[in-house]
Amino acid sequence: MDLQRINALIREIPDFPQKGILFKDIFPLFQDPIAVEMVITHIVNHINTTIPEKVDVVVGLDARGFLFGPLIAMRLGAAFAPVRKAGKLPGGTIQVSYEKEYGTDKFEMQDDSIKPGQNVIVIDDLIATGGSAAGAQELIQKLQGNVLEFIFLIELEFLKGKDVLKAPVYSMIKA
Repeated sequence: MDLQRINALIREIPDFPQKGILFKDIFPLFQDPIAVEMVITHIVNHINTTIPEKVDVVVGLDARGFLFGPLIAMRLGAAFAPVRKAGKLPGGTIQVSYEKEYGTDKFEMQDDSIKPGQNVIVIDDLIATGGSAAGAQELIQKLQGNVLEFIFLIELEFLKGKDVLKAPVYSMIKA
């Protein structure tokens, strides 16, 4: 895998969504289908070679986790379940509040998206403080799912977000 190619496609936008935040914009990556394929193949290979358990559900976090999650789930033969901002999912949902780098927010998950005992991988584009991933973990635990691993395209190591999670973390790019 060519990490330089992928890294070169990630754009940094200062002061977004608020002053003092350096936003990592992954959308230019999707202008290069080969780079997207490299990311998906790398993550699937990582899962297949390091996680002995069968993955039942891939959970993608709102919203950029939705870009990778369904593709990875399809390749693993697993289900996909979204974790969304409050009020965006139909039907019965469960909810959790979480702290993020620049405020508090709420996540929801459909209450039938994970069955008790199912093995889950959580996918998102970036981990900063770990608040959104911890919120997703809490939702998965409420549904009695088993989080095998968190997988991120980018990890902002200096914020130590992985320290708040109760499962292993794998990040392709560490910044």
